[in-house]
Amino acid sequence: MNTAISLAYLAAAVCFIFGIKRLSSPRTAASGNQISALGMGLAIAATLLHGDVVDFRGILIGVAAGSAVGAFAAQRVAMTDMPQMVAVFNGLGGAASALVASAELVRLSMAGQEPALAIALPVVLGTLIGAITLTGSLIAFAKLQEIMTGKPIVFPGQQLANGLIGASLLALCFWSVADPTHLTVFWALVGMSLLLGILLVIPIGGADMPVVISLLNSYSGMAACATGFVLGNQVLIISGSLVGSSGIILTNIMCRAMNRSLFNVIFGAFGAGNGFAGGGGASNGAVKSGSPDDAAVILDSARTVIVVPGYGLAVAQAQHAVRELSELLGARGIDVKFAVHPVAGRMPGHMNVLLAEADVPYELLVEMDEINSSFPHTDVSLVLGANDVTNPDARENKESPIYGMPILEVDRSRTVMVCKRSMNPGFAGIDNPLYYLPQTMMLFGDAKSMVESILSSLREL
Repeated sequence: MNTAISLAYLAAAVCFIFGIKRLSSPRTAASGNQISALGMGLAIAATLLHGDVVDFRGILIGVAAGSAVGAFAAQRVAMTDMPQMVAVFNGLGGAASALVASAELVRLSMAGQEPALAIALPVVLGTLIGAITLTGSLIAFAKLQEIMTGKPIVFPGQQLANGLIGASLLALCFWSVADPTHLTVFWALVGMSLLLGILLVIPIGGADMPVVISLLNSYSGMAACATGFVLGNQVLIISGSLVGSSGIILTNIMCRAMNRSLFNVIFGAFGAGNGFAGGGGASNGAVKSGSPDDAAVILDSARTVIVVPGYGLAVAQAQHAVRELSELLGARGIDVKFAVHPVAGRMPGHMNVLLAEADVPYELLVEMDEINSSFPHTDVSLVLGANDVTNPDARENKESPIYGMPILEVDRSRTVMVCKRSMNPGFAGIDNPLYYLPQTMMLFGDAKSMVESILSSLREL
């Protein structure tokens, strides 16, 4: 039996690794998700068979409740709310790890057994990281859902307070590991970890949420890995390590995409001020607006078009209309591509998921580093939201808070059409000089309605 269970764990680990590999491409992501789910099913089955005494009634209740919530979320949660759902899932993963680790410590204490160092250390680490992940993820959810302000929340002495809490937590960790039977110290560690999770995320602005979600995902994996050591469960150690390491790698990629360090993201309080940093007063210039008919005429006469999706597309659920527009333009011999910035939207890969949902051909999606050289030769760039990742201040204005961040250089196109509801700034809270350039035409309105109107006008030409 033990050999069969070990083989099942090995097969599950292979499924996880192969599944993550296939998640790296939109074309294979769906099958990668299915392979990973198969691996998790194998791991769960093997774990249940491995247990000496299993309360299947409690397990079945948990499976039923979790399946119901998962099915509801899969059917009812809109694509625009996926970042919030991911944040909640990260938090629940951290909570599960903290609860399991805590329960094992309490069980041993009630049995009069003093946990060995090999158990006490991962219990403390799993609980610490899991608790921070839980409250940090809930704050991220609240910011994304606009239950609380998306701007950084700062107060005098905040860094000092965080430092003191961190030092206190370090002391409590050593104390709990040295004397794991002292549960009062352990519960104090839990409470301070929950508080630190809140204080670490409230000063992070909405524009940095993709990085925060990726980092919290990594935390949930590390908490699961620590809990795997507590339970002596190899597959939990492997899966937690994979989630933790992949989350860290993705976090690093996101930070590079913004040309900022992780330290600056976490402690920089980006966007805390009023943030209207224009390009040398450009925000005082005139704005040229146009109608769907104007946009249709310009697009019809173009030879090359680059579509830049952003959160405005996601909010309006305009991905299907945009795909229809790209097909209509392609049928007229116009070269259409999609430029996706790594941090566009509210979570890593947000725009890729939306475009894949609308069946936009994968070969039309071009990464930022490859597409930027094409903008000077592009007739029209159609920007749907994407406020901050197209802001030329990141390239030209050294006083801008986003200076140095790699952007999609749409301002180098011959014509730029920007679809926005209003002139309000993006999630970063800063103005965009792109909107005042002479080659820019603003299309004010809902992205889906605007694109559908452009489609109607194009079909009449």
